[in-house]
This record gives sequence, structure tokens and C-alpha cells, in this order.
Amino acid sequence: MIPFSPPRIDEKTVKEVTEALLSGWITTGPKTQLFETKLAKYIGVNHVVCLNSATAGLKLILNWLGINEGDEVIVPAYTYCATANVVIQTGAKPIMVDVNDSDFNINVNAIKNAITSKTKAIIAVDIAGYPADYDEIFNLINKEDIKSKFQPNNKIQKNIGRIALISDAAHSIGASYKNQKTGNQADMSSFSFHAVKNLTTAEGGAVAFNLNSSFNEEEIKQHFKTNSLHGQSKDALTKNKAGGWKYDVVQAGFKCNMTDIHAAIGLVELNRYDETLKRRREIFNLYSNFFSKKEWAKVPVYESEFKKSSYHLYMLRINNCSETQRNQIIDQISKKQIAVNVHYLPLPMLTFYKNLGYKMEDYPNSYSNYACEISLPVYFNLSNDQIKEVSKAVEDAVESIIQ
Repeated sequence: MIPFSPPRIDEKTVKEVTEALLSGWITTGPKTQLFETKLAKYIGVNHVVCLNSATAGLKLILNWLGINEGDEVIVPAYTYCATANVVIQTGAKPIMVDVNDSDFNINVNAIKNAITSKTKAIIAVDIAGYPADYDEIFNLINKEDIKSKFQPNNKIQKNIGRIALISDAAHSIGASYKNQKTGNQADMSSFSFHAVKNLTTAEGGAVAFNLNSSFNEEEIKQHFKTNSLHGQSKDALTKNKAGGWKYDVVQAGFKCNMTDIHAAIGLVELNRYDETLKRRREIFNLYSNFFSKKEWAKVPVYESEFKKSSYHLYMLRINNCSETQRNQIIDQISKKQIAVNVHYLPLPMLTFYKNLGYKMEDYPNSYSNYACEISLPVYFNLSNDQIKEVSKAVEDAVESIIQ
């Protein structure tokens, strides 16, 4: 059996987690703080807040921006449901737009056509770890005719002075855009450290800040940390000190902090992340060397002049392939005990969003990309022989169904 994306857990991981368990401190504490510091240094930003998921990060960002009922947030139709779900939970409306047919990322012209006076934010998603077109999006939202439409509802939105750009960077830790790591492009970025991600903490996420100079990022970081702990003015580590019991609740916050147990895993993974990225790139190249020789294969874009992926998902597409045929191909591959996946069911195909009136035919690129896409196994311990086995299984399945 070749699994799709198992986490890398070894003795180093066990040792670090055991140390956290035996330290007597297992919730948010010194290891989480250390992970935040090292993560900020790795990304190249001043401040990072670690949380229990990238979804929580997006939720806290929208909450801080004051997004609420009557507002609109532009999202790609081709993404995981979390990107739009967090918008729904604020009371605002997700405005879905189509993606490129080349790299799965949000289409800038589609963004332009979707902007109204109600638009308060855009969430760009780095699908598969390949960065979105951030400069092009910024060029758009900084145009005078676009800025003239913007109607801020609060001081924060007024200080930003335009539509906010948020990066759903769940896939892209370690990717780069114009020689800067992701986390340095949008106003704020939210990363995921879920079990299937390149850099895992089992469950986890982080927000990186990249705001203009009118904002005090250190104060905003503290706001996010407070908001992740019910709005409580002191975290558990501070309260646990002698005489430190007294606290206040300054806002009706959430509960989405990262624990030291999760941070312990993250510290191990971050320390060896360059090695992880190197191996994932090798796997991508081996797949591409094989499939680029096949007329029926459309290999994913993961490196270009200005972008380098984090090599999170190898999203192969099959030319001239229907959704039904793609599903048959996956069935054939699965019979050989090889786990593959599909990323993602576009949002308008999901029952919840269908019931809200979103229609798949309004997003043709999203559907055509989805209908012929198969994500292949990529993980650190995947051997070259296994890569050959996967490649041959895909070849056999495609040529038995399509040709």
C-alpha cells in the first residue's frame, strides 16, 4: 500500500513531544512562544501568532477587520470549503470568482469584475503551494477607480485605505514569491500545519502580519493572542505564576490557541524543513519527467520566473478527460493499493453552497480543472521506486480508460 500523505513522525518527534509532556506544561506556553519566534524568523516577518488551524487564522483576521453582515469577501470558487466558510460565519457574503486554467489560482480579471462598494476583502489561495498573483492583485486594488468604490466601515479598514488582501497560505509555507517567502505579500497570511501539510503540528496554524506602518503589529499580535483565548487578558502560563490568578475578559473571543504539545512537533519539523522541501521538489521533478512525455498529461506548474512552490500537492491533469473518466481512472489506480486524491470539489458543487444559489456553470475553469485532476502521493519518505510504481499505475489506468 502506498498512502497519499502520511506525516513524518520519528524518534526526534517523539523525543520533543515527550519533553513537552514531562515538562509539566502542555497547553500554550514556552514551546509555542519559541515556535512563533522561529517561524517568524523563517518566514522573514516580525510577528507570528500560532493557533490551532489556518481556519482559525482566517476567522481571527476577518474578525479583526470588522467584516460582518452586508459586506462581501471575494474568494476563488476552487478552494477548500474553509476559505468561504469563515466568511459565512461573519455574516458576510462570499463572492466566488473563477480561477486560472494554468495554475489553479484566483483569476485577477475575475476579481476585477466582482468588486463592488460592498467588497471589504479578497482571500487569495496558494493552491498546491504555488503562490497567487499578489502584485497583480495589489495593482488592481490600488487603482484609483477601484479605491474610490471602497467604503470602510471602521478605523482599521480606513487605515488600510483599500480592499484588504488576505492570503490563504494553508499550502504554501516555504514557498517564495519574487525572492520572499510567502507571508510577506498580503496584508495578513494564514498558514496550516494540519497532519497532511508539509510542515505539521498534527493540528495547527499561524497568522503572519505584513501591515502598513500605520499599524502597531506588536499590539495587533497581542490582540490576536487574546482573541484566541476567549478574549482573556492573561494566558494560562501568566496566570499560573504565583499571585497571577487575576484576569479580565476584554472581548468575546474565540478558543483556538496552539498547545505546547503541537508546537513541539512543529519545532522538529521547522528545524528540518529545508530538507523536507528539497525532497518534495525531487518528487515533483520525478513525476514531471515521467508525465511530460505523455500527450494526455498536463503537468502542474510549480516553478516560474517569480514563484517557487512549497511542493505541497502534485495536481496532475488528464487532457480530454471527463469527470466520469477521471473517477474511473482513480478506481483503477486504487485497485493497485495506491492512494490518490482530488483537490478540490469546487465550492459551488457542495450542497451548502448549492443551496445558497451558487452555480457551477458560472465558474468554467474551476470545473474543467477539477474534472480532470488527480493529486498524486507526495511525502518525505516516498521512495523513488514507489514514485515509479505510482507513475506506472497512473499511466496504465489512463491509457485503459482514455485511449
